[in-house]
Amino acid sequence: MIMINGFWPWKRLRQIIKFMSLFSLCFLLTVACNQQPNTTPSPTVTTTGDRITIGTTAQPRTIDPADSYEMSGLTVIYNLSDTLYTYELGSTTLTPQLATEMPTVSDDGLTYTIPLREGVTFHDNTPFNAEAMAFSLERFINNGGKPSFLLADTIDSVEATGEYELTITLKQPFSAFPALLAFPGACAVSPQAYQIGEGKFIPDNLVGTGPYKLNNFTSDSVQLDVFENYWGQKPNNKGIDLQIYPTNPANLFNAFRTQAVDVAYQALTAEQIEQLQQDADSGKGQVIANPGTAIAFMALNVQTEFVQQKPVRQAIASVMDRQLLNNRILKGQGEPLYSMIPTAFEASQPVFQERYGDNDKEAAKKLLQEAGFSSENPATIEIWHSSGSVNSSQVAAILKSLAERDLDGMLQFIPNSIASAAFFKNLSQGLYQSILSNWYPDFLDADNYIYPFLYCAKGSAEEGCIEGGSQSQGSFYYNEQVNELISQQRQESDPQQRQQIFAQIQEILAEDAPYIPLWQTKEYAFAQNNINGVTINPSQTFPFWTISRQSTN
Repeated sequence: MIMINGFWPWKRLRQIIKFMSLFSLCFLLTVACNQQPNTTPSPTVTTTGDRITIGTTAQPRTIDPADSYEMSGLTVIYNLSDTLYTYELGSTTLTPQLATEMPTVSDDGLTYTIPLREGVTFHDNTPFNAEAMAFSLERFINNGGKPSFLLADTIDSVEATGEYELTITLKQPFSAFPALLAFPGACAVSPQAYQIGEGKFIPDNLVGTGPYKLNNFTSDSVQLDVFENYWGQKPNNKGIDLQIYPTNPANLFNAFRTQAVDVAYQALTAEQIEQLQQDADSGKGQVIANPGTAIAFMALNVQTEFVQQKPVRQAIASVMDRQLLNNRILKGQGEPLYSMIPTAFEASQPVFQERYGDNDKEAAKKLLQEAGFSSENPATIEIWHSSGSVNSSQVAAILKSLAERDLDGMLQFIPNSIASAAFFKNLSQGLYQSILSNWYPDFLDADNYIYPFLYCAKGSAEEGCIEGGSQSQGSFYYNEQVNELISQQRQESDPQQRQQIFAQIQEILAEDAPYIPLWQTKEYAFAQNNINGVTINPSQTFPFWTISRQSTN
């Protein structure tokens, strides 16, 4: 999961991209592990009545909102806390939560005035007000946790300008700022339970304002009880017992099939998902599947031999067969992607489908021939990826086979892998002609799929990107028009105008092809037949409070 926003120092950006790409690839590796026999005793918790047991392989490192930057911890935080804004369940539509309405924004786009909800209390009975919210955001910024850059590089100041009025001033205009405030870690925490200061974290506790309060937190289980004084709608259950199976997804798979857990979510292998889908077809359990917002992509280094020629990049885009990748690698458990912006966003335009289609080998051969390539004079391109990514390894092998089969030797791919740490260290140094990677968002806005990939803070058309997102992502792409369009959409408050700007950016992206989108994820959860209300959000947050058990009476 990676979130980029604001005009940030790029040294820090590279560090964050390195960390989160490692997380993304490790997650994919976990999902791709082959099913193994259940040789490890499964942890257990005692459940009673209408408590719901949820099984997962995702083990939280911490549930301190100021330091959690992995989905395992953020999922727990999401259910224990509230943010100023959140997303309507199952959608990318923002709605007020601790705020009472969307913010009032100054003409220069820098000052956000936010009215706050009254009558809210923290789990320790401390009253919520603007001072408490300002404290929470300042702690997020100043304690130096893994996600602190999200607000630190965007916010200039936070001030309680009334008992229930918060005023935030930005360093640069950023029209998607309210979406950033929906990041689970930007939640309200009790000023009585926390301190502001570098490294002052509480990894095993959370005192928020959410529908649940923490009962117990260990390495293999988390227990949440209903917060009876919650200001909003009470949960549809009597509590949650989160059962963690960190060592092997086979344990989670077996726990669900034996009904030891009511719900299974993150992270089963493709084979296990396929088996549970078959079980559901025969009446054994339910499948809940929603489009995700994580994407897989190929980055092409426009400053390297062969790849620097646009017809070569366009030929690669033409020969790409997303349907084959989805079926063979993901077993149909993803969706082919034809823009760097996933289809969950209205701004997404299928520009690669319209321009290149899938596996158009004749178009690819024509482009290569016109560029002067032949079987005697081939374009030779190395594809690099982390050795920890099974999916990327399979993509590279399939592309190699497609080129050999369809392009008469004019284009040759050479797959290479390297340890994750070295892969990400080398990525921004321009050592790779092309790479395979993936992207997980932190805030749901189309900007999060454009700015980190295409914006270049320093460079030129001749030398490429020296400093910026495209350098960090390995394409080294520079386009002054794209830079200007990105800046325009970040300052544009009219949603329709932003959509038009995003459309222009995507058209240029398809023409120049510094990146080739491959697929977007699908998220799966499985529930027993007597369980209702399981919902997966596009952000991958998982609301526990909607889940209920059918009465046996």
